[in-house]
Formats: sequence, C-alpha cells, structure tokens
Amino acid sequence: MNQLTTIGIGVLTGVVTWLGVAAVRRVAERRRILDLPGARSLHTHPVPRGGGLAIVMVCLGALVVLHFVDVPPSPLFAGWVLLGGGLVAGVSWVDDLRSLPALARFSAHVAAAACVLVAVGTTQVVEMPLVGELHLAWLGPPLVLLWVVGLTNAYNFMDGIDGIAGAQAVVAGVGWLLLAGSNPVIAVIGLVLSASSLGFLLHNWPPAKIFMGDVGSAFIGYILAVMTIIARRSDTRLAFVGFLFVWPFVFDTVFTFLRRLRRGENVLAAHRSHLYQRLVIAGFSHQFVTLLYAALAALGVGLARIWLSTMHFAGPIVFASLIGAAASLWGFVWWAEKAPRST
Repeated sequence: MNQLTTIGIGVLTGVVTWLGVAAVRRVAERRRILDLPGARSLHTHPVPRGGGLAIVMVCLGALVVLHFVDVPPSPLFAGWVLLGGGLVAGVSWVDDLRSLPALARFSAHVAAAACVLVAVGTTQVVEMPLVGELHLAWLGPPLVLLWVVGLTNAYNFMDGIDGIAGAQAVVAGVGWLLLAGSNPVIAVIGLVLSASSLGFLLHNWPPAKIFMGDVGSAFIGYILAVMTIIARRSDTRLAFVGFLFVWPFVFDTVFTFLRRLRRGENVLAAHRSHLYQRLVIAGFSHQFVTLLYAALAALGVGLARIWLSTMHFAGPIVFASLIGAAASLWGFVWWAEKAPRST
C-alpha cells in the first residue's frame, strides 16, 4: 500500500466505526443493554455496552474483502479467521446480552483457535531473545491453542476501565502495520484494527459513553493472537513481536493470576486485583492508567523494531528492557498502594 491509500483506508475505517458505535449506543440505550456495576467493575453507574460490535463488523468486512483478493495468503488467512473470529464474536455478543456458562464460552474459543490450526498448521519454530530458535515439535499445536485462547480471554479480562482495551488495540494495530514486513495482509488487518479501534475510542475515552463489551474485547484478543501465528510463517521472530505488542496485557493477566493462585483465592471468581485496577483503586484516573498502558505497549513496539533490526546485542537489549519495564510497572503499583493519591 502506498501512503495515500493507507491514509484513505484508515480514515474511512475510523469514520465508519465511529458512526457504527453511535448507532449501537442508541440501540443499547433503547433496549437497556447496559453494563451494571458489579464485583469486577470500576464504574458506579450503568453504561451501554456492545460498542465493540462495530469493530467486529468492520474487521470481518475487511476479511471478507481480503478473501476475494488474490494476495497470498489472504484466502487462507481471511476465510478461516473469518470463521473463528465470527464464532468468538457471536458467542461473546450472546454473553453480553445474557450471561453464558463459562464452559460454553471456553468451548467456542477452543473451536476458534482450532480454525487457526486447520488453516495454517502448527507453529514448529519460534525465535526469542537470548534463547535463539526454539523447535517446538509436538508442543506446537497445544501452544498455539494456549496462545489464542489465552490472549482472547486475557484481553477480555483487561477491558475493565475506560479506554484501555481500545488504546491497546490502536497501538498493536499500528505496530503490525509498521512491522508486518512482506506480509500485506497482516499490514491491512493491522491498519483496519487500529483505525476501527480509534473510531471506537472516541466514544470510549474517559468518561466512556459506551463500553466495548465482550463482543469487542474477546474478538480483538483473538485477532491479535491469530495475526501473530500467521505472521510467524514469514519470519520466526514475529512470534515474539506479536507478544511485544500486547505485553502489558499479558504480563498483568499472568502476574495477577499467579498472585491470586499463591494467595489461595478462587481464580475463576470476579475480582478487581489486576494491576491496572489496583492503580485506579489507589486514586489514579482511568485516563492516566489507560495512557500508561498505551505507553508501555508503544514501548513494546519500539522493542520489536530493535528485535527485528540488525543491531548488535538486540536480543539482550530487548530482554533487559522488557524485564525492567515489567518490574517498573509492578513497583509503581506497589508504591501507589503505599501512598495513594489522585491524578
């Protein structure tokens, strides 16, 4: 894509999504499709939800177009991701309307992840900083399923304050657009995802007028996970790049899960102990925490650029920077809880 085409697609996608979210908001208000404050919530009054439906429709529309465009591997990528993404979005939308059993959601996520395995096979080799190439052999299929199902759910868990999920999607989408290399399909999906998320974010920026809902957050998590698997086919380093784009969400989810497990808590129960939630409870605004996580994701994009470069010691630089950023986030939360303040 040339620069003018990229700008045109981005603007059109953003405007269409912005209008779509406005339409969804009106319907949600009229039909009382509201997110009520609960054990996991950090809002105090009912807010319409389901705005992510506009992101889903725009992204799935782009996949339909790509399915009929002869740009390898677009038919393969678009057809199966369309099926898997539609399954995740459909189940999540039903869950937004009326709560579904966890087993039903999990089964749908596993089936959607299986679509990736059918489409592109397993991941046999990945390359990581300090480690080099890892040959996964029989571990490939279960790790693909774990990554796709895990990120789908992690993204959903992290959508708990105004703007955070939309901002992360904008940064990750731009990252794929810039660093997709020779894969035009990944670049296009990155562009559409970032632009549509920005259109949604105009409604969701603190204070949010509408929430994304599971239909948006689970779908975005799925798409970002699948893009990582597809991109790895052209460059084994891109598997780690896909992680770097969303590392704040993955770190927060894994850290919180292990912390709750160590404390003997019910890890399946609703809670407000994610790092980002603890910052808000400590007195920081939704806007501040959202911008903090967006900045950390942008750092991940910068580290991905270093990782893909020919710079000497790129691996150690990326590894040390990532560990330092994760430790800094945890340290900041610890400090905030010791000396709460308003921002």
